Amino acid sequence: MSLQEETSPKRSAGTATAASAKRTNVRWKLFVLLLVLVSVNYVDRGSISVALPIIQKEFNLTPELVGLLLSAFFWTYALMQVPVGWLIDRFGPRKVVTASCVGWGAATAASGLAGGFVSMFIARMGIGVTEAGVMPAGGKLNAIWMHSKERGRGATILDAGAPLGAGVGGILITWLIASFGGWRMAFIIAGIATAALGAFIWWYVRDNPRQHRAVNDAEAEYIEASHAAEDEAAKAVGGTSRRALLPYLRFRSFWAMCLGWLGFNGVFYGLLTWGPLYLSQAKHFNLNSIGWSTFVIFGAGFVGEILGGSLADRLRAKGYGANVVMRSLLGASSVIVAAGLVGVTIVGDPITAVALLSVVLFFLRWVGLFWSVPATLGGRTNAGVLGGAMNLSGNIAGFVTPIAVGFIVGATGGYTWALLYFVGSAIIMGVSVLALDYSKRLPV
Repeated sequence: MSLQEETSPKRSAGTATAASAKRTNVRWKLFVLLLVLVSVNYVDRGSISVALPIIQKEFNLTPELVGLLLSAFFWTYALMQVPVGWLIDRFGPRKVVTASCVGWGAATAASGLAGGFVSMFIARMGIGVTEAGVMPAGGKLNAIWMHSKERGRGATILDAGAPLGAGVGGILITWLIASFGGWRMAFIIAGIATAALGAFIWWYVRDNPRQHRAVNDAEAEYIEASHAAEDEAAKAVGGTSRRALLPYLRFRSFWAMCLGWLGFNGVFYGLLTWGPLYLSQAKHFNLNSIGWSTFVIFGAGFVGEILGGSLADRLRAKGYGANVVMRSLLGASSVIVAAGLVGVTIVGDPITAVALLSVVLFFLRWVGLFWSVPATLGGRTNAGVLGGAMNLSGNIAGFVTPIAVGFIVGATGGYTWALLYFVGSAIIMGVSVLALDYSKRLPV
């Protein structure tokens, strides 16, 4: 089904007029807004990691309990991925992402009222439930709003909010803690601001270009032409428009997508959750130094992700095939990430460790290109549920990794084996990105 058949289109004065008009760029403004949304998402998600040296002392938590607390978010976040992906495909991304934004703001504010381990654990689970819709909805919007030649940039703009939010969040939460006398008020203020953002999301986001007042016919037809070409290609391989997940389970590319994202998040979530404590305990940084170091490390990831998406689309525009571009870029990034993490286990100087971690994040975030894969494999119809399945796999690493690192640190008294755990995740990522076929929709 084409985009025009799914909506009630605005009537143009004529195809010739639309073709000659200068295209609007609402799709890019929409994705900048999604960048902001995902950044706020990761500020709230990572706030506990920045405040954890204080919270650990206040609640008297062992390393094992710290790992369990850090994993609480990911249990519910992972379990909600496939259901919320189905809801996105059924009801549209606008409704889901707005409800998600308001809900996780309320849950973040509630976490500031936690009186101990149990209540904080429950609050973090609530944040996991409510944040679940954001990334699959972004993947769906990438499928609906972006021309096929622009989805690399669309995917990385969307996903770049993760390192940007983690980096800015380190400074922002540190400042809020210092300004308001503690971590509780910092969480409450962050939550209220997030809920307010939900109203703006509802006002601006639309489920397709034809529904957006600022989109002219030239931009809508440009996007629709790409969709029509994809639909024709899907027919050639026997693709259909039915909403389903189970038929994809028989394809290697589906499992490569899921395992690649699992390996990626084994590294990223490990550094996001345990990175501040690593800097505090292994490198003896104070709270202010942790905030700025986190900003540098994850800021490098933000820059790397934006450049990686632009490089991928530029190579595609020069005529290189999807498999050549994606396997080359993501394969190289996997090797550099693994080597950089090995280097961190060897160096003793704190500044060198921060520099190496910055290199790791710069290249790791190239794998944000994976948010274009659900649209490639499943088309617009199933981009939501495939994005949910991919994110479910990634967030299995999300809840396993903090717990595993907690037990590793508790058992060994150091972080060397935890970093080698991240190396293993990078190897899984590398094998998977090379096994995936990025060139065609799956015949479901």
